Amino acid sequence: MRRADRLFELVQLIRGRRLSTAAFLASRLEVSLRTVYRDVADLQAQGVPIEGEAGVGYRLGTGYDLPPLMFSTDEAKALVAAVRMAQPRLDSELARAAEAALSKILAVLPTAARAAAESLAIYAPSYGDTDPVRIRLERLRGAIELRRKLALVYRDEAGRDSTRTIRPLGCFYWGAVWTLGAWCEQRHDFRNFRVDRIAELTMLDEPFRDEAGKTLSDMMRAVERD
Repeated sequence: MRRADRLFELVQLIRGRRLSTAAFLASRLEVSLRTVYRDVADLQAQGVPIEGEAGVGYRLGTGYDLPPLMFSTDEAKALVAAVRMAQPRLDSELARAAEAALSKILAVLPTAARAAAESLAIYAPSYGDTDPVRIRLERLRGAIELRRKLALVYRDEAGRDSTRTIRPLGCFYWGAVWTLGAWCEQRHDFRNFRVDRIAELTMLDEPFRDEAGKTLSDMMRAVERD
C-alpha cells in the first residue's frame, strides 16, 4: 500500500470509531506500532485534528471532513455483493434506499471499476414486495425507531396463539429467518419472536424509553451470558 493511501485509510479508521488504539490501527493496516505513531504525528503536523496519544488511543476532532471517497475495484465488488445479498431480505423502503445509494457510488467510479462491479456474478433470489415478512419488518423498524410499544398476536411452533405487549428492540437475520428481539411486558424478560410467526401486529400509542435492564445492550449481554 502506498503511504498516501495508508494515511488516508488511517484517517478513515480513526473517524469510524469513538476511540482507536494504536494496536488496532496497526493490525488493520498491517504495519508496526512505530509506523502508526509516525503516521499519526505526520497527520497532526499537517493539520488533521487527531486527538489522543500513544498508549491511550486516538479519535478525530469534530468538524473535520475528508475529500470524496474513491473505492478500489474489489471494494466496489464488495458493495455490489452486499447490496444484492441484503435487498431481498430488507424491507422494501430500505431495499430501495440501498439500491439508490449503490447507484450513486457506482456513478462516480472509473469505468473499469464500475464495469467489474456491475458484472459481478453474485445474486440472491427476491421474494417480492408483497412478502409478509418484509412488510412486517418495515413496521417493526418503524416502531423501533419511534420507540413505541407493540401489541402482538404470536403463533408458536405448535400453532397456539398468545397476545403480548412488547418493547421492540432490534431485528436479527439468521440466514433463514428474521427474529424480533424485545422486552416482553407479560414475561418481564427478554424474548425473541420469529417474524414469520407474528399473526397480528399493532403499534400502540404508548411510547417507551430506555430503562436499566430492559435495553438492547442489556439483551445482548444476557445472550452472551447464556
